[in-house]
Amino acid sequence: MKKAEATRLNILQKAFELIYAQGYQTTSIDDIIATTQVTKGAFYYHFKTKDEMGIAIINEILKPALTKSFITPLKKEQNPLDAIYSLMENLLLKNEFLKIEYGCPAANFTQEMSPWNMDFKKVLDELTRQWTKALITIMEAGKKDGLIRSDVDLENVTLFVLSGYWGIRNFGKVSNSTSIYSAYLKELKIYLNGLK
Repeated sequence: MKKAEATRLNILQKAFELIYAQGYQTTSIDDIIATTQVTKGAFYYHFKTKDEMGIAIINEILKPALTKSFITPLKKEQNPLDAIYSLMENLLLKNEFLKIEYGCPAANFTQEMSPWNMDFKKVLDELTRQWTKALITIMEAGKKDGLIRSDVDLENVTLFVLSGYWGIRNFGKVSNSTSIYSAYLKELKIYLNGLK
């Protein structure tokens, strides 16, 4: 990796860590420069604006990490309902990328930036659609295999599962305890079993 590429990647990674911990709008370019120890000139060589850097964080840091954590695991189990439950359990209790005290980085960006910035809204919507499509695809296969009832509306199930995940992440962020996730996982299991 060339020095310029390494510098750019370092800026993105350190900026992501700062933003994940303290929020996008409260993280200044000066904060990022101080943390990355690059000059203002080096920062502006790689990014014209803070928002350009923010979009790059979503596309180059968040998307690959979330694909690895949110989508790839769905393909590992034959039963889609088991896959969804295992995914949620892993995301909430075992995933090292996601910190309970900071919530879900995609949800944080969505809540903080989507109402104000159409570029953020577009790339975050792409993330959500990618996860939605992955869930629907595995459940369609489950319907064909007789593992999910034929009358189940898969789009509604996906909306319910995603909403529950984002919501419980926020509760976890407020309580700063994984114990709150147990009640969610228990009810999720009951809900998913009802789709058989």
